[in-house]
Parts: sequence; structure tokens; C-alpha cells
Amino acid sequence: MRPTVVLAAALVAAMPATMPALAQPQGGATMPAPRQVQTDAGPVQVVAVAAGLEHPWGLAFLPDGRMLVTERPGRLRVVTPQGQVSQPLQGVPEVFAQGQGGLLDVVLGPDFASSRRIYLSYAEPGPNGTASTAVARGRLDEGATRLQGVEVIFRQEPKVGGGNHFGSRLAFSPQGPLFVTLGERFKFQPAQDLASDLGKIVRINPDGSIPRDNPFAGRQGARPEIWSYGHRNVQGAAINPATGVLWTHEFGPRGGDELNIPQAGHNYGWPLVSWGRHYNGEPIPDPSTRPDLAGSVRHWTPVISPSGMIFYTGAAFPDWRHNILIGGLTAQGIVRLEVNGDDVTQEHRIPLGRRIRDVEQGPDGAVYALTDGSQGEILRLTPASGGARR
Repeated sequence: MRPTVVLAAALVAAMPATMPALAQPQGGATMPAPRQVQTDAGPVQVVAVAAGLEHPWGLAFLPDGRMLVTERPGRLRVVTPQGQVSQPLQGVPEVFAQGQGGLLDVVLGPDFASSRRIYLSYAEPGPNGTASTAVARGRLDEGATRLQGVEVIFRQEPKVGGGNHFGSRLAFSPQGPLFVTLGERFKFQPAQDLASDLGKIVRINPDGSIPRDNPFAGRQGARPEIWSYGHRNVQGAAINPATGVLWTHEFGPRGGDELNIPQAGHNYGWPLVSWGRHYNGEPIPDPSTRPDLAGSVRHWTPVISPSGMIFYTGAAFPDWRHNILIGGLTAQGIVRLEVNGDDVTQEHRIPLGRRIRDVEQGPDGAVYALTDGSQGEILRLTPASGGARR
């Protein structure tokens, strides 16, 4: 589970004495009316907590119940539980806001209570129009108006041209290191090259140093930060609270979105194999033709275009406990997976009629989802009266 502080209801409602200036995002926004959607676990109420956000990408809860929300063009905002949206925070790194690039994920450091550190992933501009995924950390000031002492702790190498496949989810393991998911920047073959960070999941310490037990640490010709490789574009990462193990999902091409449990040093096959096809229709060998490569836990054709994921542990939806919730862009909703050990036993859909970029669990046990668009929303899902609590 991504770092989220579980609090009493009284804390959720409490606001600090020093609040940043509040404003609606660009041009203001009309709040949609609450609505109900039907699920196989009963009706769910969907309320837009905030609207008018420009391509929101990542969401993290502060200890007092407020939310940190990234907008892809390069803005980080604070949103209260009542939906007040702050002005953009100062001190955010410059981003490459082209194509799929920009300001992406945000998580709290495990020691946030004492350090006030937050971690951001983003597309970092390089020379001659190039870019790569980077991770920076900084201290959130007491007024929550700026980041202080910002330092870049990781840069994907090499920087290349193009605006696709930055990956970019962040997940702290219970042991302390930080997992960073990286796309292959739509360059295909570098995902198999251990001298490149493209198409990899990397594992670093909170200060950016390399854990000594990383699988390629000390191996000549391999980058020591690499945890696993052969990935295409990983936009979901979550730690299974029952095991402390990382789970991820990634985009396939035309078909073949995957759910994986990335193991140290394993090769997940892209672009050698895939359950999908190339965009020009050319076939790709199925993963079953290469038993020497690591296989996926589940795959989707037609695609769901997965982005963001959590293991749900709250009390608001008892039927969803210990399930995986995945944001679906093409699926336009949340994909709910029941799991038993390392196996997916059932799949369910929560239809929202919106492209869902991220999913988080709130301190109140509600499910929060970011909609992807120029007028993006923060949706709050709770059981409707008489439904979903069983």
C-alpha cells in the first residue's frame, strides 16, 4: 500500500491554522452532481470533491486529511477534504510537459511526520528536446505553500527524444527502499539492455543511493539501480500489505495489458514477447513461446489502459478488502480484482464513465480517483445508502 496515514475522523476534518491561499483551478469549475453507480457489490455513491484540474496524475494524502495532487503541466496543489484547491506550490522542479510527460506521481516519505519530505516523479527536460523520468524530493513547508531543499535523487539514463512512455509510479517498500517504475520511452529494444534505465523498474534508497542487495549491483555492464527489466510502460505500483511485495501493471501495445509481481533480476519480456500486437498490426510472439522469461499474473485484451493501483484495506467497503483497485483509462472506471495469494480469482468493474488516472484510499476508508482530462476531477466513492456494506 502506498504511504497513507490512517487517522481518526476528527483529524480528517481538522485544518491547520496556516493554510495556503485557496483558489479554484484555471477558470473555475462547475461541480457535477452526486450520482450512483451500480456494482456487483451494491450501489456506490460518486461525488466530485474537486474539479477543474488539468490532467491530474498523482494523489497522496497528508496526515491532516488534505490531498497533494499533481497536474501534468507541472503544478502541485493542496486540496482540502471540502474541495478547496490551493494555488500551485512553489519549488516544484521544471518538467518536460509534452506528450505523456510532465509532473507525474507524488508520495509521502515514510518519515514524513518528522522530515515533511515528499517525493515527486516527473519528466525532466534534457538537451536538444530530450527528456527522461526523474525523481526529486523536498520538504513541504509548514504552510504547505512550497517545497524546500529540493534535490533530484534519480535520473533515468539515457535521455531520449519523444513524449511517450515515462512510466513513473513510486512505491516505498516496508524495508525502506523506493521502487520507481520506468517506461521504455517507446524505444522498444532498450527495455532488454541492462546498461539502460529504459523499460525498467528500479530500486533506490530514499536518498538516491543504491541498495547493496539489488540484483545487478556490482555487475559489470549493468546499471545497479535495476530491479527488473523488459517492461513497456508501467503506470501502476503498489505494495501488497499481506506480503510486503511489489505488484505492478503496465500497458501493452494493441492488447496485452499486464499485471505483474516483479521479482529481482527477472526479465518480463518486452519487446521480445507480448500478449498484444504492434500498432501496425504485426504480430509479437506470445509469452508462452519463451518460458525462460517471467510471466504475468493476468493480462487484458481488449486493453483496460491501467494507471494507478492500490490494495484496498479500508472498512467502508468490506467486500473490497484485500482487493486490488486499478484505474482504467480505456476501461473508464476502476477494475477490482479479488486475489488469493499470487493469483487473481475474480474481476469486477466499477463503471465511472471517466478515464481514471489514479486510485487512492482515503483516511476515511473511501476510495478516491483522479479523472484524466483538461477539466479533471477528484472523485470520492462511498457506499450508497443500503448498498456495498455487507
